[in-house]
Amino acid sequence: MRGENRPAIAFAALLTLTAVIPAAFAAGDTNNEPPSAPANRPGPPTTSSPTTPEITILNKHEVEGILGREVRSTTDENMGRIVDVLVDRAGQVRAAIIDFGGFLGVGSRKIAVDWNALHFPQPGKSGEKIVLELTRDQVKSAPQYQEGKPVVVLGASGKLEPLPE
Repeated sequence: MRGENRPAIAFAALLTLTAVIPAAFAAGDTNNEPPSAPANRPGPPTTSSPTTPEITILNKHEVEGILGREVRSTTDENMGRIVDVLVDRAGQVRAAIIDFGGFLGVGSRKIAVDWNALHFPQPGKSGEKIVLELTRDQVKSAPQYQEGKPVVVLGASGKLEPLPE
């Protein structure tokens, strides 16, 4: 009978400690040393309750990743794969970087194409391709995208446009 009360006693002791320790810290330091932060600095903001972040649920059939996806021309020519997406300072998607040309990664070049020149399949239709409304010749003549250098984007009409810095 004596051993049956041990878990209850241990739980009561733990509960007492969790109430006593925070109260001791809340009482403050009694060694009369100055506080570590000057009195005129504001402390961390206090809130009465933590805020819960907003949650959005995206159904699998409504969204799809595009990095690594194959891009085809309107005449069904292989235009390469999307390897990156560029956004402006406002967070708006401006261009896709397509790894174009080459064979097995040899001789390929990265080209920035206007986001509006791409046409995406309806979500959930995984067999359909991303279509670029440019010809292979237009993309072939575009300057290469190089990270850290000014970006020249190939527009939907085949016109080259620099992205603002």
